[in-house]
Amino acid sequence: VQLQASGGGLVQAGGSLRLSCAASGRTFSSTTVAWFRQAPGKEREFVAGVSWRGGSTDYADSVKGRFTISRDNAKNTVYLQMNSLKPEDTAVYYCAAAYGRGIRGLEYDYWGQGTQVTVSS
Repeated sequence: VQLQASGGGLVQAGGSLRLSCAASGRTFSSTTVAWFRQAPGKEREFVAGVSWRGGSTDYADSVKGRFTISRDNAKNTVYLQMNSLKPEDTAVYYCAAAYGRGIRGLEYDYWGQGTQVTVSS
């Protein structure tokens, strides 16, 4: 599975962005996919994840109610809709995929290259 993240950019606080994670590989629809982010000087953190069928999702408390993760297996793409963005959301966002059950506890073996999100105050 190869992943490519896109959709980042510069936005004002309160604005919205939609990130996309496009995948290649015929088994993508069998993977759990998650978004992580890493801000300068901070550790990478989990943001949101979606199960392989899209029936289960999980969010970090810091983004719950503002971000929505979804997937379209026909297009081999996972999306992260980010609304009400805050300056503290500024980070490089990575998508990752894993086989297995659950979302946060998985070992994510496949990673995209990251896309920069910058939120100005």
